Amino acid sequence: MQTSILPLQLNERNYFFLPLLYIVWSDTLLGERERQVFTDFIGRISWLSPSEKQNLLERIAPNNPPQRDEIEQWHQLIHATTSTLGQLDRLSLLGVALVKEQTDLRLTPEEEALIQADLEKLEQELEIIGESAIYLFKREHPTITTTQQTSVDFDVKELTALLDGDQASIIKEVKNLLQRPEFDYVDPGDLKAYRTAVLSWCKLVADAGFGSIAYPKEYGGKGDMEAYFSVMETLSFHDLSMVIKFGVQFGLWGMSILSLGTESHHAKYLPKIGTLELPGCFAMTETNHGSNVKGIETTATYQATEKTFVIHTPHALARKEYIGNAAMHGKMATVFAKLVLNEKDYGVCAFVVPLRDEEGNTLPGITITDCGRKMGLNGVDNGVIAFDHVVIPKENMLNRFSDVTDDGTFETPIASDNKRFFTMLGTLVGGRIGIPRSALSACKSGLSIAIRYGDKRRQFGPEGGEEVPILNYRMHQRRLIPHLAKTYAGHFAMRYMTKRFMNRQEEEMQEIEALAAGLKAAITWNTTDLLQECREACGGKGYLSENRIDALKNDTDVYTTFEGDNTVLMQLVAKTRLGAYRAQFENMNLVTIFNYVAARTKTSLTEKNPLIIRNIDEEHLLDPAFHLSAFEYREKDLVDSAAKRIKRLIDEGMDPFDAFNVCQHHLVAVGKAYIDRIMLEQFVLAVEAGKGASFHRVLKHLCDLYALSVLEENKGWYLEQGYLEGVKTKAIRKMVNQLCWEIRKDAVPLVLAFDIPDTCLSAPIAFI
Repeated sequence: MQTSILPLQLNERNYFFLPLLYIVWSDTLLGERERQVFTDFIGRISWLSPSEKQNLLERIAPNNPPQRDEIEQWHQLIHATTSTLGQLDRLSLLGVALVKEQTDLRLTPEEEALIQADLEKLEQELEIIGESAIYLFKREHPTITTTQQTSVDFDVKELTALLDGDQASIIKEVKNLLQRPEFDYVDPGDLKAYRTAVLSWCKLVADAGFGSIAYPKEYGGKGDMEAYFSVMETLSFHDLSMVIKFGVQFGLWGMSILSLGTESHHAKYLPKIGTLELPGCFAMTETNHGSNVKGIETTATYQATEKTFVIHTPHALARKEYIGNAAMHGKMATVFAKLVLNEKDYGVCAFVVPLRDEEGNTLPGITITDCGRKMGLNGVDNGVIAFDHVVIPKENMLNRFSDVTDDGTFETPIASDNKRFFTMLGTLVGGRIGIPRSALSACKSGLSIAIRYGDKRRQFGPEGGEEVPILNYRMHQRRLIPHLAKTYAGHFAMRYMTKRFMNRQEEEMQEIEALAAGLKAAITWNTTDLLQECREACGGKGYLSENRIDALKNDTDVYTTFEGDNTVLMQLVAKTRLGAYRAQFENMNLVTIFNYVAARTKTSLTEKNPLIIRNIDEEHLLDPAFHLSAFEYREKDLVDSAAKRIKRLIDEGMDPFDAFNVCQHHLVAVGKAYIDRIMLEQFVLAVEAGKGASFHRVLKHLCDLYALSVLEENKGWYLEQGYLEGVKTKAIRKMVNQLCWEIRKDAVPLVLAFDIPDTCLSAPIAFI
């Protein structure tokens, strides 16, 4: 007999019961049911003596529970035995092994078989699963969950090269700049110091030539608008207040001069704007009119005798509000105001209005109030501006699309007031490209922090095994990895959006503006959801400011209303899609109408075929043709039903304004479906372009996950339409889970492919 680790208050034969006693006492007090099962069992077995039975009954008496030290003795003894044995799958076998290892008892084969059979019955009656219970006594317990780990099965740099594309050189330059010590983070709690730091960072960016990069060469730039977007997106890996100040100064302020002004304005202002010698503002939004630019009430009244304009705020609710650069640094502003000639309103035009002198003092007639602290972006000095009959010279009108002669006659190359207004705003669509690209960088930063932390942070594990990385848990994967797929989808969609904008033609501007509006809305909505999930996935560590998720969350929260409220923008997208829908019918003859109806009928017959709507084969579920068809069907059906619904309401006598109001939620759904389809198409094209690359497999998995997760999010609609049946939506859910599981091992290299400088990421939990 081996010497016991510690003395036990048990007869030798009662060692058979030690594993069971440990289990029933270790978690809680022995319940009445379990005690009765034990008592009945002890009463009917024949291989214990009366004294041994009494000893065992004492060990299960309710007034005699084992002490903590005794339970620990039991565990040590059992563990010592299991360490010397091979694989066991029942507690009864372990009990027999204990007797053999720890006592002098010798059992005949018949006795051993009888005792083992009886103990198995007791396990069943106590509802103990022996194989699982055995793990309580093992230190090593490999499982599917515990063995999953990160592996690098593709060339990370190769994927980075795909993501950066032809902008790799400028992106690398900006990343190198951001790693200089001058860009070390500062405490955002000191408002003045933070704003000063943000201004100095923007000056460093300007000194490097990135501020003027989109301006024509003759004014100090490179004429490269695409590079400007890449700079803004890359800067977003650092501090988002800096990015927004950069966007206000070199984008909104500078680009309003470039886009709305003429050569004299360009020569006068752009060189100084590009170097940050002339900080300025973009003063469009008013207290009483946010997205409704046509409704602004600031006036610009022309005085022919003096050849001047008088800029005036008629009342407090017409003040320019939330204007970046206004509270501290702005010296001039592009002010949007209603042009008034001889008491007649000619609509919204843009004017350059001085705000401060060289010493930073506000000029006569200018009142600027600091907006103070905000939820985020506190490095940006937002302010409220009011004008009290401020006089500016006539040449300060930005007159590319509209002008006033010396005698006060209105001139414009665009006859339609509406077309002129939207042409003017259309030149500023770049803001709706810059914001979602910045948001994507925030998504990449948040995911990099959360996924890298989840790969190292260990918590819980199987009985007898070590704790496992929290990224191994299926629910944790469900929280983060679909967002990783959406971020990649957004990246490829915004690359497509940027290329279309750079190569735009006049006749496609309306579609490009709608696409920019929709992507801005979809990506910034996702950013808000994603960063909240990242925060929660990092637990209390995610709540610490040092780990930067709070800054990312707070700073991007306003992105959902920057450049237009997302819900309003999605309705704009829908109206554009409805316009395109109507146009296709206006250009149809009898033959094309017949072909359209035939195509719709064919789609219904094919895609609603019972074999298709129930098909759960893996090959089918992962087929991009199925994904694209499902996305296209949803988009077309929603447009079709929205158009019919609005027409029916108007035919019934409802005012068109009311009809659109009734259908607003329908219109938002149209916009979302259109953007989902665009994002999937671009993702599929990226996967196809990556054939033969080391990352192709994982990129295909990500694309599949994006497609199926969107289908899962919209399964209610597909079920209502009869496009999918319940058996298929269940299969899609199962496949989403499986893809998350498979992508988990690639998740860390997938975020490393974003190539975010460590100094920018900064979060300690990303480097444990």
